[in-house]
Amino acid sequence: MVFSSTVFLFIFLPAVWLIYTIIPPRFLGARNLMLAVVSLLFYAYGEPVYIIIMLSSVMFNWAMTLLMTKCKPRAQSVICTACVAVDLAVLAFFKYIPWLVSLVNSALSVDIPIPPLTIPVGISFYTFQVLSYVVDVRRGKTEAQRSFGDLLLYISFFPQLIAGPIVKYGDIKEQIAARTVTVQGTALGIRRFIYGLSKKVLISNTAAIIAEAAFGADSPSSLLAWSGAICYCIQLYFDFSGYSDMAIGLAHMFGFDLLENFNYPYSAVSIRDFWKRWHISLTSWFREYVYFSLGGNRCGKARTAFNRLIVFFLTGLWHGANFTYIVWGMWHGLLMMFEQVTNIEKWAKKPVLKPLFHIYTLLAVCLGFVVFNSPSMGFAIDYIAAMFSFAGAPGDATALFTPYTCMMLIFGVIFSLPILPMLRKFISRSEKLTMVGETAGYVISLPLFILCVMTLASTSFNPFIYYIF
Repeated sequence: MVFSSTVFLFIFLPAVWLIYTIIPPRFLGARNLMLAVVSLLFYAYGEPVYIIIMLSSVMFNWAMTLLMTKCKPRAQSVICTACVAVDLAVLAFFKYIPWLVSLVNSALSVDIPIPPLTIPVGISFYTFQVLSYVVDVRRGKTEAQRSFGDLLLYISFFPQLIAGPIVKYGDIKEQIAARTVTVQGTALGIRRFIYGLSKKVLISNTAAIIAEAAFGADSPSSLLAWSGAICYCIQLYFDFSGYSDMAIGLAHMFGFDLLENFNYPYSAVSIRDFWKRWHISLTSWFREYVYFSLGGNRCGKARTAFNRLIVFFLTGLWHGANFTYIVWGMWHGLLMMFEQVTNIEKWAKKPVLKPLFHIYTLLAVCLGFVVFNSPSMGFAIDYIAAMFSFAGAPGDATALFTPYTCMMLIFGVIFSLPILPMLRKFISRSEKLTMVGETAGYVISLPLFILCVMTLASTSFNPFIYYIF
């Protein structure tokens, strides 16, 4: 079940919110249990079999961390290492074994049967969450959760279950134990959800039509190739950030406050700046649990560069079992090394040069996403070659740009830049303007929701990129 479906919008969410509000606030344990149960139902709607994998993961790590607290430090390290190994083994089995078997068959000219495995939805996200919990317990950053139900809620909470943000246990444990649902918080949550839904349904899905046409063309013209690459950047950002907005909004409706996952990454002036703004929860996770564990930047320039490459290799691999994801990750890692050597960020701060570095970042990100979206490296090379061939009849591209499509893409470009924060900063100077702006925000959300519903009702085209991760 995805957030941008009529089943979720008109059956699941209203029913869950109604039941949750009926339970008195003083019975927080009952509310937590109810959210855990409905989160399992949410997951089982699309993964009726693989829900056993998630439940087993939670139960295993819950029991092992409780055991860890009763042991001496050396035994704690052994238990923690065992937990991490088991969790990663389960993730690798479902996500990478079929790919590795196909590579062995190709390299050795053998015919080993490829296991008919499908990737459990959200396994990359909830595995990283449970790993952060186990490691934080071992490091003494948090206490082991004695309530299985509360830990299950942390892992399975449906707003962030299938597409993040990746939530660290320390950021939410106090909210699980005590939180308040207010009318204002609920209203803000609904508005944030509608904004995210609009980003997904109106902008991302529109850009996806052109992106899929371009990447699916046999011999795209240069114009179509560039159109597809740019539209894929728009599709990916508004798809994923839209789902993050919906997750944050849904969490508000139930009294939770999740951290932001995007901060206008297409306004970045360097690749390092980009990763401070893109998928912030994943960047934070790798920095805290991999980069720092490898020594971070405390071991000299050569080792620091190596540590960063490892992190970006794993970042690419995390996204999927394909060399294109790995190359995409390494592309960003190498660019960050280049920026460190040339001290680009220092130059990018100069107002005169800032636009040039913005263009450089956008071009580097765009080329990287072409590789990311390609089924193979050969396809990616051919596609990039088409982009820079400046050949072919432009008719294959111009036919795709209807007035509605152009309008949505213009909105995509506008709202990928930090225009709204600047507007909020401007109106915050006046109490009257602030009130007008808040009212306008709520007024606009209603027609946006109606337009989203009409769009969903008129088409079955509703792709979700991060559903497979």
